[in-house]
Amino acid sequence: MSEDPESVSAAVPEVRGITPDRLLHTGASDSPSAEDVVLASGRDVTPETLEWARRKLADEGRSTLDKRLP
Repeated sequence: MSEDPESVSAAVPEVRGITPDRLLHTGASDSPSAEDVVLASGRDVTPETLEWARRKLADEGRSTLDKRLP
C-alpha cells in the first residue's frame, strides 16, 4: 500500500441521527410485506394501514416500498 495521501481512503465522519448510505437498502431480493410498507411510509401499524398497504402492494407491486423509502 502506498503512503500517498491520495491513495488512502479517508474516513467519512458519521452524524448522529442520520443513517449512513452504506446501511440504507431496500432488500431488492426480498418480497416486502404490508407491514414493511406501512413502516416505510412512517405510519403506525393498524388494521387500516395494513389494508391500505396490501392494496398498494397489489396495485404497485414491489415498487410501492421503494417509493416510500427516504
